[in-house]
Amino acid sequence: MKSMHRDRLPDFPLPNPALAAEDGAAADRAPSAPRAQIVSYSEDRRTRGMRTLLEITGESGLAVVQSLRTVAPDLADWIIDFSYGDVMARPGLDRRTRQLATIAALTAMGNAQPQLKVHVQGALNVGCKPQEIIEVILQMAVFCGFPAALNALAVVKEVTPPAPR
Repeated sequence: MKSMHRDRLPDFPLPNPALAAEDGAAADRAPSAPRAQIVSYSEDRRTRGMRTLLEITGESGLAVVQSLRTVAPDLADWIIDFSYGDVMARPGLDRRTRQLATIAALTAMGNAQPQLKVHVQGALNVGCKPQEIIEVILQMAVFCGFPAALNALAVVKEVTPPAPR
């Protein structure tokens, strides 16, 4: 069954930033729209998913999928088709935002360090700065606890190069 959600995103009215502040300064603070991503829903979800997986996670994501082929080939296909072909390829968020949201979710889980490692590298691949990733994890300490945030920071330390002194 083909879902019809792919061709459209709901239109939510955005507040007029000029009305948010009497001095009109809010218009200067309005966030910019995410960069458009090229998403072709004419290509099949497997092709789209594989392309998106490689663009985000590179060889590390491909290695995860390939390692599942002998044990759970259906799960490997679901990761490519659904996660990357349907969800991660959607045009509603840019790849940086999707990766930061993924890092937040994996941090909150507290027990997904192998997946977190792949997505921290993916975030770096799509242009996130190490400090942005760290800030997301620090914010998660408030909502999911210090142990989960400490585990996530250990992953970041393993994946990112040390900061120059």
